[in-house]
Amino acid sequence: MAPLFLLLCFPFAFAGHDYGQALSKSILFFEAQRSGYLPHNQRVAWRANSGLNDGKSSGVDLVGGYYDAGDNVKFGLPMAFTITMMSWSIIEYGKQMAASGELSHAMAAVKWGTDYFIKAHPEPYVLYGEVGDGNSDHYCWQRPEDMTTDRRAYKIDTSNPGSDLAGETAAAMAAASIVFRRSNPAYANELLAHAHQTSTEANMTAALLLPKNIRSISGYNDELLWAAAWLYQATNNQYYLNYLGNNGDSMGGTGWGMTEFGWDVKYAGVQTLVAMFLMQGKAGHHAPVFERYQQKAEYFMCSCLGKGTRNVQKTPGGLIFRQRWNNMQFVTSASFLATVYSDYLASAGRSMTCASGNVAPSELLSFAQSQVDYILGDNPRATSYMVGYGNNYPRQVHHRASSIVSIKVNPTFVSCRGGYATWFSKKASDPNVLIGAIVGGPDAYDNFADERDNYEQTEPATYNNAPILVVVSGPTQQKPAPQPKATPAPASTSAPISIEQKMTTSWNAKGKTYYRYSITVTNKSAKTLTDLKLSISKLYGPMWGLTKSGDSYAFPSWLNSLPAGKSLEFVYIHSASAADVSVSSYTLA
Repeated sequence: MAPLFLLLCFPFAFAGHDYGQALSKSILFFEAQRSGYLPHNQRVAWRANSGLNDGKSSGVDLVGGYYDAGDNVKFGLPMAFTITMMSWSIIEYGKQMAASGELSHAMAAVKWGTDYFIKAHPEPYVLYGEVGDGNSDHYCWQRPEDMTTDRRAYKIDTSNPGSDLAGETAAAMAAASIVFRRSNPAYANELLAHAHQTSTEANMTAALLLPKNIRSISGYNDELLWAAAWLYQATNNQYYLNYLGNNGDSMGGTGWGMTEFGWDVKYAGVQTLVAMFLMQGKAGHHAPVFERYQQKAEYFMCSCLGKGTRNVQKTPGGLIFRQRWNNMQFVTSASFLATVYSDYLASAGRSMTCASGNVAPSELLSFAQSQVDYILGDNPRATSYMVGYGNNYPRQVHHRASSIVSIKVNPTFVSCRGGYATWFSKKASDPNVLIGAIVGGPDAYDNFADERDNYEQTEPATYNNAPILVVVSGPTQQKPAPQPKATPAPASTSAPISIEQKMTTSWNAKGKTYYRYSITVTNKSAKTLTDLKLSISKLYGPMWGLTKSGDSYAFPSWLNSLPAGKSLEFVYIHSASAADVSVSSYTLA
């Protein structure tokens, strides 16, 4: 068979992503993470009730809440951060969520967490912060419905303080009270009462028992300021504004210039909120202090844009990179702050000054969207790091529930070690697709291995998903319309296989210009395409989406054939003009 050669074109625009679909899937992921008695309207049908005795041995009802990541432990600090970020998303862009039909689902996701926090705070100075034991849980690979691991509950009280946990939980309930203020005022008031109390307790235990507080690596001052900012937002109580003004310098709010934001380190989030209060004219006599908060908020923004005095590291493909293990949590959180700060600046009619000059609000929004678009597939591997979005996403997620057959399909008990032998080690796609989950993501060089035991890259987490909601819901209307794609001349009008190549983006790194090329192979015949062999020459960099087979390239390992009318995309990246791609051989059956 004569090779089919490719005629090239090089449009410079991405095709754009369906943010509405990404929003729906992001929220759906939280239903897969639910613990407790599942409601009648549960949409993730492969899950069932679990953790029904949580808290029983301690004499409290701790049924409910969320499993943290791919494990079966309920960790209070990251769970509370997750709820705070979801609430903040709804506060900012609830109207847009309502227009897309997702507001009720988002509010239900928040309430699933706050219902649990109310249970976890059964009396003054007692707050339960963890159910399950990380060590024994990681020794077992079981569905939540089959758990045989230790489900003991851990609490903070006056003898075992945890001001970080109490402060974050107060922030979560305060933020959530704003979410429910109109639709369920009684519930909002209940949340606010718990938020006031846990915030007070956090401050008192911090003052009395400071040396014993070791839960959060960053300390607890950021959580105390975070709680005060959210309580002020929820109540307009001058006490909390004064707290931010009087303690900003001594507690690091005005001193820490950060390049990260996440469930452990909240300073950039506090600084962004306080900057909003300042721009809204609420600072009063605290304005000089609040201006210092704002300077640090903008230090963070400039570092994300690569225009500051100390910038965040990025991969060659442009993704923020902080650490190997679950780097994506920092990507979504930074994108969140950039998005809301862009709106705050625009509302105040001002721009931002970085070391390299002025920055318009739209530049912050473009940065946030570039990070989300990377997650959704605009990256050197053409991989979507949101499970179930697009065609090429992780199939072997490091997640107990999704990797083991649903108890509704096969109720046979899965034992602690048996799960490892039967399911964890299985080199096959998950039996349950964990729709919407954002996994840990690629390494510093955009490389990613879709393997279940690669927990650093394939494990999802609730705090990865919560911050992305604001980017895919709020600024959708501001997202630039995709530029029209140039249509290449067909290589052969009668050919059963068409190949389209385009350059999707370029960037500079260490003085070199790199180009990302995307190639789409389409089966235009009425038959199934198998045994495809492609010849690629003038390729000088890494390529993703195909399997090397001798001197040719074949289907990726997860794909055996291409049905009629379907397409396959692969990408490569190098600092040269486009490679030559041709079809060497194929079979139509």
